[in-house]
Amino acid sequence: MPLLLDTTQSGPGSDMRAANCVTVGLVNNMPDAALEATERQFTDLVHASARNTVVRLLLFSIPQVPRGAAARRNMAPRYRDVSEMWDTRLDGLIVTGNEPKSKILKDEPYWPALAQVIDWARGNTYSTVWSCLAAHAAVLHSDGIERVPLAEKLSGVFECTPADAHPMLRGVASPVRVPHSRANDLSERSLKAAGYRILTRSTAAGVDMFVRQEQSFHLFLQGHPEYEADTILREYRRDVGRYLRGERGRYPAMPRGYFDADATATLELFRKRALAERSADLIKSFPMGRLQAGLEAPLGGAWRASAIAIYENWFDYLRGRKAERRLPHQPRRRTWRDWPPRDAQLAADGTAT
Repeated sequence: MPLLLDTTQSGPGSDMRAANCVTVGLVNNMPDAALEATERQFTDLVHASARNTVVRLLLFSIPQVPRGAAARRNMAPRYRDVSEMWDTRLDGLIVTGNEPKSKILKDEPYWPALAQVIDWARGNTYSTVWSCLAAHAAVLHSDGIERVPLAEKLSGVFECTPADAHPMLRGVASPVRVPHSRANDLSERSLKAAGYRILTRSTAAGVDMFVRQEQSFHLFLQGHPEYEADTILREYRRDVGRYLRGERGRYPAMPRGYFDADATATLELFRKRALAERSADLIKSFPMGRLQAGLEAPLGGAWRASAIAIYENWFDYLRGRKAERRLPHQPRRRTWRDWPPRDAQLAADGTAT
């Protein structure tokens, strides 16, 4: 089905009333260097996952996220200010993370605006996907669950296994390999105590995906199923560059479960050279092309199919909840007990278009 990327700046736009049409907002909080790549990753994933759904995708930005003048100019024709979201009818919402600058999330300059997004989404969407730092922010604001700093940045592709049966895992291979890239973690014990349901976890990476059903269905992802094949490589190169420029004290650990043996050996040689010849200019010799050729998961194939399956299930949920709004005599579902949605029955009744 087509994805309609709506970048008009003239208000909320037309209402897509058909049962197989949904309007989804993307709040892109990523810093300038990753802004366009993140938009592309989520747009491509939504396009690939909207098998039975026409999606109108609206782009939103939080003005308090620090940005350079060039990024703001590029965003201006396509992104709405997040304040416009309060008067926009959204069926679903995706909120990205950001590279944390402060040890305390509430000290981030965008915290008040992000907290407002969290409160708004609870009562104004059928479902919201909270990605990485956005997941940390949501559980902190809603339940006071603090993120836990890791001794070393968690980076790589990790095998995650189901912790519970849930329709969001329908069609998802087990175990599923998921990219993770974060410096903080959430305690599974704290999440469970607050009523969150753990769906997937990794012995090495901890909690991966978890959910909570309220008035709106919340899907939380500590990992990044939207990542492209070379995203972790590009992040690793960025961290190496920071070390070479003296912006970080330790050379970054190599991403786990990501490179093949030849690429690993190449990286080890570069690490030894960097430790001996620490210089900002050395990043020009980083063997980017050779490493891209040696990626263990070309084109993200190791996790792409699972990412698509997860978002297909999410769109099923959005369509089902929207259909209930169009059929007010039907009781609203509060859980996934009787999922999948009644798409076939709606079609048979002539109500789905």
